[in-house]
Amino acid sequence: MPKLVRVPEVASTMEAAHALAQQGAAHGAAIVAERQFAGRGTRGRQWSSDAGGLWLSVVARPTRTDALEALSLRIGLVLTALLERTFPALPVISLKWPNDLILGDRKLAGILCEARWAGSLCQWVVIGVGVNVTNRLDDPLTSGATRLSDWVAEADAATLAAPCATAIATAARAAGPLTSAELNAFAARDYLTGRRVTDPVAGTADGITAAGALRVRTDSGPVREILGGVVTTPG
Repeated sequence: MPKLVRVPEVASTMEAAHALAQQGAAHGAAIVAERQFAGRGTRGRQWSSDAGGLWLSVVARPTRTDALEALSLRIGLVLTALLERTFPALPVISLKWPNDLILGDRKLAGILCEARWAGSLCQWVVIGVGVNVTNRLDDPLTSGATRLSDWVAEADAATLAAPCATAIATAARAAGPLTSAELNAFAARDYLTGRRVTDPVAGTADGITAAGALRVRTDSGPVREILGGVVTTPG
């Protein structure tokens, strides 16, 4: 497994990992920072990532690049399983399409996958993970968040970095659509199923597809499959 690079501070581990990939870094190369000052989330959102959290990005060069929309869901499955094995006292962690880990109805972690293309050929994918561990949660953007340390006293970001990087690299090697086993595992953790959603389409969440789309049973009856976007629930 390629070396995990540890740095005290970086603007964004995503940007640092893209730079490593551009320089030819192999599948599984990863960078973890104690602190980010321009961390990036979905839709270009930025926030300050304080020390104590796990701010990690991994370079992936998957053998398949179809159904890349399913990748964040696959990574969510391996991370929830890893965290629950590491901390058996944790309650079951839920997964909220497309990229959030939910614990106690609050966001514990987020996943961001960014591909770089040359025409129709995918050059690489960077998979970024932000997990709240012992970091402060005083930013307005974290008002609906929780931390591992709120649930287990022994949580430590530094010791989680290597096993998380390995799990991500292993899960991202093949990529492709979700298997039936993965779909069943996701269904057991699905935070949205049965919940009312108002965006990107109004209706009731009804699971996911193998390609990583969210199924929404619309108010008018037909089921819509949503491949991208940010889901909004009332309240």
